[in-house]
Amino acid sequence: MKTNIRIGLIGDFNAEVKAHVAIPKALEFAGQITGFNIAPVWIQTSSIIDSIDSRLSAFDGLWCAPASPYASMDGALRGIRFARETHRPFLGTCGGFQHAILEFARSVLGQIEADHAESNPAASMPLISPLSCSLVGARGRIFFKTGSRVARIYGRAETIEEYHCNYGVNPRFRSLLEDSGMKITGVDEHNDARVMELEGHPFFMGTLFQPERSAFKGVAHPLIVEFVRAAASVRAAKAQGKMESETTRRIDPI
Repeated sequence: MKTNIRIGLIGDFNAEVKAHVAIPKALEFAGQITGFNIAPVWIQTSSIIDSIDSRLSAFDGLWCAPASPYASMDGALRGIRFARETHRPFLGTCGGFQHAILEFARSVLGQIEADHAESNPAASMPLISPLSCSLVGARGRIFFKTGSRVARIYGRAETIEEYHCNYGVNPRFRSLLEDSGMKITGVDEHNDARVMELEGHPFFMGTLFQPERSAFKGVAHPLIVEFVRAAASVRAAKAQGKMESETTRRIDPI
């Protein structure tokens, strides 16, 4: 019998958003490669309130999906923070990538003014700002940092991926991340941030591009396959009783 892997999808499901349709399919393809039965569950951002540990602990991995602004930015940030602090495997794509960086800047780096220009155009610190050129419907080449996790996952130094976004990391503030544990490990031809990884975490990665779109071609994406494998490790640890109990933890409101 196949092992069931539960993946929480942080986002506000909309059947008209192609990425939302693609993500469950992409997880299914990854499950076929890894031999696991993947059970994705959507978690509305507005439902992620202060005391969330026991509910999110039920998932083996968390994926923050595209299509921001979210119904609740704070809810999305709390879910991301939970994954980061409890070492739950995490993948953020497009808007998920942007908000994972924002959560880290606020919670870890103490940059409480850091914000997203899409939801707050008047932000004093627009950490996530409009791209110089829209990437909606675009495809582009990404170059990986030598020795990075993403380079090992792909097994090569570069790739071409699909985007659907208008916002990214503001170059003015990129040094804040590079001097911390959150590393930019994938860039485009202009050296703009496209992939991030968190050091010291079993699996915490984000991409501005949308790897889930590979599902429309019937292809299992290597990044999603590795995310599923990381989540399976959590499931195995739970089964062996090795994971620390998280039900007594509390994530402070953001």
